[in-house]
Amino acid sequence: MTGAVGFACLTVGLIAALYAAVAGVYAGRTGRLEVATSARRAIYCLAGLLAIAMVMLESAYLRSDFSYKLVAQNSSTDTPTFYKLTAMWSSQEGSLLLWAFLLSVYSSVVLLATRRRLRDITPWATAVLGVVATFFLSLMVVFGQDPFARLASPPAEGNGLEPLLRHPAMMVHPPLLYSGYVGFSIPFAFAVGALITRRTDAEWIRSTRRFALIAWTFLGCGILIGALWSYSELGWGGYWAWDPVENAALMPWLLGTALLHSVMVQERRGMLKVWNSSLVIATFTAALIGTFLVRSGVLNSIHAFGASTLGVPFLVFIGLVLVSSVALVISRLDSLRSDARLDSLLSREAFFLLNNLVLVALCLVIFWGTFFPLISEAITGSKESVGPPFFNRATVPLALVLVALAGIGPLLTWRRVTAATLKRMLAVPLGVAAAAFLLLLAATDAARSFSSILMFTLIAFVLAVVAQEFARGTSARRLVSRESWPAAAASLVARNRRRYGGYLVHAGIAILFLGVAASSAFHAQRDVRLGPGQSTKLDGYTITYRRPTAAILDDRAGTGAPISIGAVVDVRKGGNHWVMRPSRNYYAATDGSGGAIGRFFTGDSTSEVDLRWGLRRDVWTAIQPDLSSLMGPIREANRKFGNAPGRVQALIIAALAQRYGNQAPPATFRFIVSPLIAWIWIGGAVVLLGALTALWPAAEARRRRATSLAAARLGRELSRA
Repeated sequence: MTGAVGFACLTVGLIAALYAAVAGVYAGRTGRLEVATSARRAIYCLAGLLAIAMVMLESAYLRSDFSYKLVAQNSSTDTPTFYKLTAMWSSQEGSLLLWAFLLSVYSSVVLLATRRRLRDITPWATAVLGVVATFFLSLMVVFGQDPFARLASPPAEGNGLEPLLRHPAMMVHPPLLYSGYVGFSIPFAFAVGALITRRTDAEWIRSTRRFALIAWTFLGCGILIGALWSYSELGWGGYWAWDPVENAALMPWLLGTALLHSVMVQERRGMLKVWNSSLVIATFTAALIGTFLVRSGVLNSIHAFGASTLGVPFLVFIGLVLVSSVALVISRLDSLRSDARLDSLLSREAFFLLNNLVLVALCLVIFWGTFFPLISEAITGSKESVGPPFFNRATVPLALVLVALAGIGPLLTWRRVTAATLKRMLAVPLGVAAAAFLLLLAATDAARSFSSILMFTLIAFVLAVVAQEFARGTSARRLVSRESWPAAAASLVARNRRRYGGYLVHAGIAILFLGVAASSAFHAQRDVRLGPGQSTKLDGYTITYRRPTAAILDDRAGTGAPISIGAVVDVRKGGNHWVMRPSRNYYAATDGSGGAIGRFFTGDSTSEVDLRWGLRRDVWTAIQPDLSSLMGPIREANRKFGNAPGRVQALIIAALAQRYGNQAPPATFRFIVSPLIAWIWIGGAVVLLGALTALWPAAEARRRRATSLAAARLGRELSRA
């Protein structure tokens, strides 16, 4: 019954989305307000239907209803409730449902917010959002990706959630990424509506800028949480591997960053209209490409769902979006002429444009490296790939320019700034940067890390600029209000949230780059095989393997319980001493390989790293146990106890794990010391704070909104009188 209701919601939702698209076009062409209203209400209806479908599917997971294909594939009776809730978006079909649901929510909110504004643009925007929703719903209803598909013969037990996905970040990482991808559909839809109606002023930007910033914030948080997940859990010691799906998330974020800067130029000066329209299209297309890469299987990635039949529909849809949007921009070039010209290269708009060019260049470099395997295969017939060295070499120079621009930009005014004024504004930040450069040059090996020294210098420059701007603004505020420094600073930010939120974002990006540059340039790593009692040295630390550990992590009767095998490691440096306990969890092979008992040692495994966090440096360790000494006893146990009751087998498994601990064989360790890497996460938190500051409406805006709502209510009352 639940499955029938869920699929019915998807089917009716598809009809509602299609109706919204058709009715939106009709309302846009005829100007009939009642049709536009019905199209908007169809989107509201779609949101309600997909919310019901989400609840239906989640309830099936919570009940462990293995008659559903998805539930049987991605959950089990012993999967904790927390991970049952996240299992939905671990699958292809479930993530498509989440995508469509988020789109319906975004669309409903923006259409509700603009229901009394942009009445010529909104019907077309509704139509565009309806088309996008129709595509994603058709993947589930028409192209066989039904999240409510049933099994003719339900299994008694499900496969369980993939071990690598059993992490708290699974609750927020995918939804944040999808919220970012989906959110960029809002400015895209309204940009298309503005182009169709030739309303190419900045009004559509003002109505959708907040949604673009929300999408950018969600996507950035998703990327950062994914990096933290990789660093703290996956067992290789890094946070960014230039994986195709990682790159696919970064590209729309970079383009979204460019968009958030360039739309300010159109708002203030009426310039860059063609550029902004093109950038909105590129950002949304990049978001679709990111979604496509996860689902198509065309590029190998640890994050992808694997090969599927969705590649062709996605490519066709992306192609249609790109071709039709570009054709629309070309057909409206006469309406996209700038209202003003660039007065000076020493102006905020000129540096915003330069910032945009660097961000787009970064995106193109990443796109080239990501899709190089397909490009090389098309040209040479051989699928060749580029690795992290290519991306690092190509992106570092552009990143240096970008950080420099982040420092200079806030000092510039619109139209032009005189050289004398700029010189005065740059004096203190340049002095701080010069002092930082000389100090770093004396303290580090310049030949080995000159690009990092240059990055640190530019970071010092950016932070000095931001501090100077806050100090100047606070001083000016105190002269007027006679407030204390903290009160004046708080009032300053409250009255200029967008401006000072942007400064915080710049500071956060600089701090984040500090962590990236330091942990990359001065990273120390050692992979070593040690036996109990043996030691190794790394970056001044003495690391000693004391003894192995082995444990069953669940009750003894639980035949799906993972086995944990690890080590106790002593770490010493100077007078400091602490203990680390890296381990590896082993899950039973679901295909039965290894025998009734051996399968518990031959299935999937996950690294449980131990990590000592610190503001100055992190010490990270992981272990790869050597289980070769257990293979003989495992074969013997399979022969003798392969048909024994589950409780007996559990006791044998525990005894085998204990045998490993008693034998104390050597193990392979990876030890890493990463200076200042914690500042990546601190910088990300500052970026989030800045974004939230910019998003929060100022008091004046809230008063204007309240006044307009009161006026609207008064108008309705007068019309009824």
